[in-house]
Amino acid sequence: MKNFIKLGGLAVVVIAALLLAVIAGDYGPWYFAWLVGTTMIVLIAASGAVLFETQEAARAANTDS
Repeated sequence: MKNFIKLGGLAVVVIAALLLAVIAGDYGPWYFAWLVGTTMIVLIAASGAVLFETQEAARAANTDS
């Protein structure tokens, strides 16, 4: 039963992907590039914020000593 549920979920994902591909048509590559680029910008900004906070915490720890 568990495998059947996984197969059903995969079928839903495949059908949704096919519908999206049909709707996007010739603009599919552009939408793909836009989604990947936007995701990368968000991830890079988040990692930069984490690095900045880590550096600030380290600097505050060094000045307190």
